[in-house]
Amino acid sequence: MREVHAIPEAGADSVDRAIASITAGAVASVPGAQYAGILVIDADGGFTTLAPTGDIMAHLDRLQKETAEGPCVEAAWAQHTVRVDDFSTDPRWPKLAARTLAETPARSSLSFQLFTHQGALGALNLFSDEINAFGEEDEEIGLVFATHAALALFRTRQQSDFRSALASRDMIGQAKGMLMERFGIDAVAAFGLLRRLSQDTNTPVADIARQVIEAERPDR
Repeated sequence: MREVHAIPEAGADSVDRAIASITAGAVASVPGAQYAGILVIDADGGFTTLAPTGDIMAHLDRLQKETAEGPCVEAAWAQHTVRVDDFSTDPRWPKLAARTLAETPARSSLSFQLFTHQGALGALNLFSDEINAFGEEDEEIGLVFATHAALALFRTRQQSDFRSALASRDMIGQAKGMLMERFGIDAVAAFGLLRRLSQDTNTPVADIARQVIEAERPDR
């Protein structure tokens, strides 16, 4: 079995560098893999390629966006693992296959679903210039990297949610202070006012707080 290169722990370094190490490690460890990247499809259908190991990888993802089909999309949407042995004979995505053969040297691929969360989808994708480049052993090794990529991206989402929660808390605290000063009320009453406005307008409390701050400081 080919050596599996070390994978950094998510959080031991910046997330961007960790993900880049994962895609580079996948190319170094999975026999036959020459290009790797992580495709993320957001709830609005936007495509983003993270840590591609080369321009060809980014181009391959772009082709799948433009044709709305392909193994990376299939892995992200529907299946845990998708393997293409030969784009010239695989009948599943004719538009994508034709453009892949015409515009890139890629001839086979291996894709792993990373997550499906709140409408967002992700897949780790490996491509090779050779036909029949991937087998069962490659799937096992690739799955290790896919697992680490999923954990790294999950931690990124957690950190983003945590930062958003902190920002909302700070805004609510600032708005409470403004209401306390303006109306001569205590913190409990100020928060009650924000909550009542939120309920009356069906608007999140954090958005009401932002409106209060902007109304008090229109020049900022």
